[in-house]
Amino acid sequence: ASLYIFILIINLFLPLVIHRCYLEDGASKGAWLNRSSIIFAGGDKWSVDPRVSIATANKREYSLQIQDVDVTDDGPYTCSVQTQHTPRTMQVHLTVQVSPKISRISTDIVVNEGSNVTLICLATGKPEPSISWRHISPSAKPFENGQYLDIYGITRDQAGEYECSAENEVSVPDVKKVKVTVNFAPTIQELKSSGGMLGGNGLIRCESAGVPAPVFEWYKGERKLINGKHGITIKNYSTRSLLTVTNVTEEHFGNYTCVAANKLGVTNASLPLNRK
Repeated sequence: ASLYIFILIINLFLPLVIHRCYLEDGASKGAWLNRSSIIFAGGDKWSVDPRVSIATANKREYSLQIQDVDVTDDGPYTCSVQTQHTPRTMQVHLTVQVSPKISRISTDIVVNEGSNVTLICLATGKPEPSISWRHISPSAKPFENGQYLDIYGITRDQAGEYECSAENEVSVPDVKKVKVTVNFAPTIQELKSSGGMLGGNGLIRCESAGVPAPVFEWYKGERKLINGKHGITIKNYSTRSLLTVTNVTEEHFGNYTCVAANKLGVTNASLPLNRK
């Protein structure tokens, strides 16, 4: 008597798999084994797993069915059949493929410029997923593959979102992101004055970059300027401060100093409000 077994490589999301064991005349009692453990002997079930059953048992076929397949079902299965002369066995291997899934990724982090940063991304799947990183903002720069992404001496340009992608041949990649905020001391990037006419208005604009967003102050000489006093209006935004002088008098002309500060440092720049 001859014995034939067919088996498929399956994906985890399939509901069941059937190991078909086809027989020729002359075969009698059969058994199914997983590794060295007997699952079925004839019609007697030895396994306590409720997902396992005999799908077909007759003179032509003795097939094993596994429902709700999971990764623990992966491995060798043996169909053993007693023929007229001697037992015949064949072993097959069930390979359970699993879609990639990111199981752990670094939480969003805040660091100071110049720090060393390590991002981690762990994933499960079968075959084992490959891990890749890319900086998706402000650029889409790719990095070498690997669970760990090391950034030494991080700069403000390296702030933004980092995307981890876990990929294998089973399904589409699993993708997650982590945000990296890089703190740095403020710098004043631009200071401009419109000048002013007596009785008219004057405007000085101060542009600054910094993370966290800088806090602005204005001085004329040694005197701190207060919004709403002495014809001065100050409007502060995240990256700029606007100082407006209304009804300009002689006393309003002279040097003005913009001060920008956050927890990492303080900077200042001065510019005169001149007569037009």
